[in-house]
Amino acid sequence: MRRLFTLAFVGLVVVLAGFAAFLATWDIPAPTARIEKIIPNDRLPR
Repeated sequence: MRRLFTLAFVGLVVVLAGFAAFLATWDIPAPTARIEKIIPNDRLPR
């Protein structure tokens, strides 16, 4: 039983390390859509 727990724990650590490496090397593209929002003058401080 202890061997199964150790194997599962090592597998979890390997998966988490792989996910962290994937996020660290992933080149996420910048958003290209332009967003324009009209803010009424009533919401701005004077």
